[in-house]
Amino acid sequence: MPTNLLMQPNVTTSCTPDAIAGVITQLAQTASIEANVHDTRHLDTCTSLIPSGTRMYVSHLPGQRWEDTCTTSVAVHALGLKPVPHIPIRLIENDYALHTLLHTLASQSQIEEVLLISGDYPQSKGPYSAVIDVLRNFPFADYGIKALSLAGHPEGHPRVDLEHIRQAEREKCALAQARGFDSRLVTQFFFEADPFVSWSQDQMNHHQSAERIAGIAGPASIGTLFKFALRCGVGPSVRALGVRPGALLKLLGDYTPNDLVVALAQAKVQTPSLFTGLHVFCFGGLVKSCQWLHAVSRGQFELDMTQGLRMRT
Repeated sequence: MPTNLLMQPNVTTSCTPDAIAGVITQLAQTASIEANVHDTRHLDTCTSLIPSGTRMYVSHLPGQRWEDTCTTSVAVHALGLKPVPHIPIRLIENDYALHTLLHTLASQSQIEEVLLISGDYPQSKGPYSAVIDVLRNFPFADYGIKALSLAGHPEGHPRVDLEHIRQAEREKCALAQARGFDSRLVTQFFFEADPFVSWSQDQMNHHQSAERIAGIAGPASIGTLFKFALRCGVGPSVRALGVRPGALLKLLGDYTPNDLVVALAQAKVQTPSLFTGLHVFCFGGLVKSCQWLHAVSRGQFELDMTQGLRMRT
């Protein structure tokens, strides 16, 4: 199904600009966002821009201490947001270390959800090398965990076979739900809607009931996004950033996810159950992404059938 429906002459009557704009606004109002340990000084500013209770994922940077994850989660919780800490399970040395981490997070920041990822580390420090291993063996519910976020890869993974990725996604979600957890597949960021739409439709075809959350990059410079895309193994949709010669990149303004969000909203108008929400990666800075979400959630944009979404100045 083409996702650039604004350019298609024969769309369904329900896929009107007003319907699309309404979905865009709703997606921004309910979006989650990602912070890192260096963003704590900006949290006060962000709370004036995003709703109380917003899920704020706390990333785990290379070399980061678990103490930093806990401190940042406490700061997020203290401001009325819901911290969702990343836990790369290949960094867990043993069950006692995971117990200590979750006990601290639960007692100090009242977490109810974590994001479980394997982590791009060649070797595990302890007994867990894949998320399915820790799901099978560790009692997350004992720490007040009610929901589990899990990684989705619409464009695959540069170092893992695609069929293995798809099987792992289905197994993780099935096991999480069998153990009584709400589950969310939060995707790697991407720059074109079609791979995500195809992936979501495939999940639906396999009767996958986990929420599907579209990971998008917030406003940032093109150069910064290229750097993170290469580091994170973003797939073919990265070509959307490279429509101009590389020598001109420094002259370009910031990327915004405006056109991508329009395409996603169009797909959701056509198939409301296709996905649940958005998650914003803040490569251009937490405040800048919060400002963008604030403006979009208030409908401070124009949308027409040829120009797409343009922010009001």
